Formats: sequence, C-alpha cells, structure tokens
Amino acid sequence: MILSTTETVPNKEITKVVGIAKGSAVRARNIGRDLFAGLKSIVGGEIEEYTNLLSQSRDQAIERMTKDAEKMGADAVVNVRLTTSMVMQTTSEVLAYGTAVTLS
Repeated sequence: MILSTTETVPNKEITKVVGIAKGSAVRARNIGRDLFAGLKSIVGGEIEEYTNLLSQSRDQAIERMTKDAEKMGADAVVNVRLTTSMVMQTTSEVLAYGTAVTLS
C-alpha cells in the first residue's frame, strides 16, 4: 500500500477513486503518566510518555486507515492527513484519513 501526503503518486496514474479511507485510535492517559508529566512540567523539557503515547496512536490510526483502504480494493491512499481531537479531558483521538485510489 502506497501512502502519500500529495494528491498524486509519482510515475503512477490514478485510475479510480474508491472512497475515503480512515482509521482512528482513541487513547486515555493514565494516572502514573499524569503524575510524572506534572513533575516534568515543573522543570520543563519533553514529556516522553506523552510523546510515545501519541506516536503509538498515530501509527495505529495509519495502520487502520491502510486496512480500510485495502478492504475497498485500493492500491494507495493519497492526500493523507492526520488530525487530533479531545474526546474527554483525559482522552484523545488521532484520526488518519485520505483518498483511497487504484493505480496503473
């Protein structure tokens, strides 16, 4: 599966748009991470626990988007985008979406 943030794939022709592929991951923070993050915010610096949590969420959302595109029979997903939103105070969603296409 080819993933591209552009509208095209170099040296390939889009033969069909099969739909919007999407995948999301919703993750909640835990109290242990929150306590450590609170302490870290006092002294400053990167909060690696949250960096890792969001990285895992992005990877999972992209994987789910790819599987969604495969179910539609796509060869690629173009114009891939990622967005985040807060579901509730300690829970966030990462959404990956793009246009599922077939290529020649």
